[in-house]
Amino acid sequence: MEKVKLIECPRDAMQGIKTYIPAAMKTAYIQSLLRCGFDTVDFGSFVSPRAIPQMRDTAEVLEGLDLSSTQSKLLAIVANERGAQDASVFPQIDYLGYPFSISENFQMRNTHKTIAESIGVLERILAIAGRSDKEVVAYLSMGFGNPYGDPWDVSIVGEWTQKLSSMGIRILSLSDTIGSSTPEVISYLFQELIPLYPGIEFGAHLHTTPDSWFEKVDAAYRAGCRRFDGAIQGFGGCPMAKDELTGNMPMEKLISYCNSVKADSNIRAMSFESAYNEALKIFPVYG
Repeated sequence: MEKVKLIECPRDAMQGIKTYIPAAMKTAYIQSLLRCGFDTVDFGSFVSPRAIPQMRDTAEVLEGLDLSSTQSKLLAIVANERGAQDASVFPQIDYLGYPFSISENFQMRNTHKTIAESIGVLERILAIAGRSDKEVVAYLSMGFGNPYGDPWDVSIVGEWTQKLSSMGIRILSLSDTIGSSTPEVISYLFQELIPLYPGIEFGAHLHTTPDSWFEKVDAAYRAGCRRFDGAIQGFGGCPMAKDELTGNMPMEKLISYCNSVKADSNIRAMSFESAYNEALKIFPVYG
């Protein structure tokens, strides 16, 4: 049976909500996710509270988690060296996630840095991660297309994959930041890149409308991808997406897909149902 790694992203789901969600409520929700069997939980971020106010309590939430009976790993997003330093002092964190965009425009919007500056930041984050026994997960934002007029084609994605591989990146998640991907592009990229870089674990961070989730997941899976990001009910997503229906890949759809192709996602159904109910206490109220 094929094994699939599912990464639940409550951080991505919560970060755009303007009304503050109490830390205790975040902790309870993430704790429920840690019981489900996810490979990784993208639980928070160490970024400026001015940039993302909702994530200002990430350290407090982390300290409230009980990790004694979970096999799930924790991932925190960082946008610069200071964030990486702050995250690195917590032994509970396994992964530092860094959003690297091949779109100059989006990199500036997201981290206020040029691509050249971002490469330097990533090099320093890799050094910090190495000293603190953590691994960096790089997100290739705009990996499936670019609406900002910057050059984009599949060869550019390949060139940046080569560059990040040479820097030491071993987990690379291609990110459909605004939901613009097509099954054809998804399939082509994974079919091309996975055989070329056997030392890299490729992931799919797909955003989608409710009616296009299956074709995107199916294209990635059949092209060899075995690592998928999602969020319960598709909550969250990129505010720059043109279609307001575009959100994160719904985790329940990912689980359903894995069941349909008889892939082992390691998800405990009863625990997931409980976490799903916890999500419904937060997002319809605060979102």
